[in-house]
Amino acid sequence: MANYRATKSGFAAEAQEKVNMKYDAQAASEILQWIQELTGENINTSGDRDNFHETLKNGQLLCRLINAIKPDSIATNKIHTGSMAFKCMENISNFLAQAKALGVPDIETFQAVDLWEAMNLTSVVFCLQSLGRKAHKLGVNGIGPKEAEKNIRNFSDETLQAGKAVIGGQMGAFKGANQSGQNFGNTRHM
Repeated sequence: MANYRATKSGFAAEAQEKVNMKYDAQAASEILQWIQELTGENINTSGDRDNFHETLKNGQLLCRLINAIKPDSIATNKIHTGSMAFKCMENISNFLAQAKALGVPDIETFQAVDLWEAMNLTSVVFCLQSLGRKAHKLGVNGIGPKEAEKNIRNFSDETLQAGKAVIGGQMGAFKGANQSGQNFGNTRHM
């Protein structure tokens, strides 16, 4: 794995090690298998950090994944095939924009540098898991649990009024007790 930054030391190295320890190889492997299934690409689905990073870092596979979930989200001429850093970062940025458009919350996305320089592959895993949950709603085979849908309840005025007449459990047991007027311990003397 190419490293584009100087080696971290001190507190920065400790912080990076904590971020790296959160990486879940099993979840990454499941994501790569899901990507392989949707895109039809022949990729190594091993979840180790180096393979996960090398497989996704140029952003091309991520763009093809978005197009597999929602066709023509990213025009094929917008998917850069070169290995120049700014072109790969643009692929990743296009993927992130489309993932947000499909409903992935901002808090569950990552920054392009997190993937390109393998700064925080855990956030990449979280983003792809979130995208997998959103894929269910689009009629595509997703990963993870299917997200809940709204279950709006409409009660008639008669039902709402009947609910006001019900006495709550504590009202009967403690005769409407509350904490007003309660004193514990000695009061402060001025």
